[in-house]
Amino acid sequence: MDLQLKGLRALVTGSSAGIGYAIAELLYKEGATVYLNGRTQLRVDEALKRLHASAGTSGTAYGLVSDLATAEGANKLISELPDVDILINNVGIYEPKEFAQITDEDWLHTFEVNVMSGIRLSRHYIEGMRKRDWGRIVFISSESGVNIPSEMIHYGVTKTAQIAVARGLAETTVGTRITVNSVLPGPTASEGVEQFIKEMAKQGNTNAESVEKELFEKIRPTSLLKRLATSEEVASMVAYVCSPLAAATNGAALRVDGGVVRSIL
Repeated sequence: MDLQLKGLRALVTGSSAGIGYAIAELLYKEGATVYLNGRTQLRVDEALKRLHASAGTSGTAYGLVSDLATAEGANKLISELPDVDILINNVGIYEPKEFAQITDEDWLHTFEVNVMSGIRLSRHYIEGMRKRDWGRIVFISSESGVNIPSEMIHYGVTKTAQIAVARGLAETTVGTRITVNSVLPGPTASEGVEQFIKEMAKQGNTNAESVEKELFEKIRPTSLLKRLATSEEVASMVAYVCSPLAAATNGAALRVDGGVVRSIL
């Protein structure tokens, strides 16, 4: 299927690895001009090299080094890339931590990275989209925004906030060809999750396969998939939402959660 993305400019934040990289790679393969983002030049350069090696010259790709945990970082990125057609607010952090141990600094830092980064960029880029009467903004949220995890409540709260921001921003696009949606992955085999599972396996003197099995038996027992989704499976949903073919999908919270969320609404 041709997603009609050729020539469109797409910024994917936090895209040096994991879900963000998979999204950038798929948009690139569809012919978009893709801007990868990371906090260090080394990580961005490595991602660009991998992209060109795996996907050839389908589209065009550039790298932008910026730490989006701060307003200064967001402003730096905007100064280097003043306008885009597609904005994927993917950058995010998480840390399992008991509620009583989550400090004010933890709360504020998680909110800055997971929520304010997307707010700052969306606030800027949507104005150009309004002038052209076309654009796509996607917030990469999580099923944790619906099922708040007791082991990292601060993370879940920020993911709920992303869903709310996306819906509220979509309400401002009435009658335009701009859409704003959120995508809610479930447990996904991203770089961070894979590393976390390896560390848990090491601590428990077991293997990664056993830890993943236990994850779906005890922590996410409602999963219908019963395995980690791949980053590419999440990227497929995101790429479609970015397409002109998805014009009627706006203000939606779209699940790619493997059936973890049992609610039908």
